[in-house]
Amino acid sequence: MRIPICLLSIFLIAVFTFKAFSRQHSAKTIMNEQKPKLEKELSVKGLALGSEVFIRLFKQEEVLELWVENDSQFQLFKTYKICTYGSQGLGPKLKEGDGKAPEGFYYVKKQQLNPNSSYHLSFNLGFPNKYDRAHGRTGSALMVHGNCVSVGCYAMTDNKIEEIYTIVHQALDNGQEFFRVHIFPFKMTHTNMLEHQDSQWSGFWQNLKLGYDHFENSHVPPNVEVNNKVYMFD
Repeated sequence: MRIPICLLSIFLIAVFTFKAFSRQHSAKTIMNEQKPKLEKELSVKGLALGSEVFIRLFKQEEVLELWVENDSQFQLFKTYKICTYGSQGLGPKLKEGDGKAPEGFYYVKKQQLNPNSSYHLSFNLGFPNKYDRAHGRTGSALMVHGNCVSVGCYAMTDNKIEEIYTIVHQALDNGQEFFRVHIFPFKMTHTNMLEHQDSQWSGFWQNLKLGYDHFENSHVPPNVEVNNKVYMFD
């Protein structure tokens, strides 16, 4: 017996809706399970769940740093190992499908969080940003997510993204308009900059280093603007 196309469509929509609802319900369950543990870990460091957050990622070191606001400055809460970030190593993402993960300065608002992600949980970095667009860079759906697989996103293991997602979700839910995500090829120390001074991306990285140094000196993320195709920091 052939199933009418309209009934088949209704069935497929119902299945998709149920799966999306299940994932969203699962995200809420995950966050409720994570909160007591995270509240305890944060309180040990004098921090609180729901305070403003800031994230830095470093490709070469394969780490994500999660910072939490404390008395007008940000304090490092935890460092997470990045599972993978694509197949093409250091340097900025230039175009869709190049296998590169972004480098630069990004903003994440609440609507960029995805509890229904096919990769467990995720948030969209907002690539391409104003700088990327000024340089003709293309790409879409560049995320930090779970599932430990990636061709250009920053993939974490599921247990790590559950903690990260819960903390950033609570900050945004508590009134933080957006949180900043600063992405660097490596920790921009004098030694590392010298090691990579012959790279084709040396000039770009020198520009990124200004933002890196700003935070290193103040533990307050700078306001970032783009002027004449260059990042500017206030």
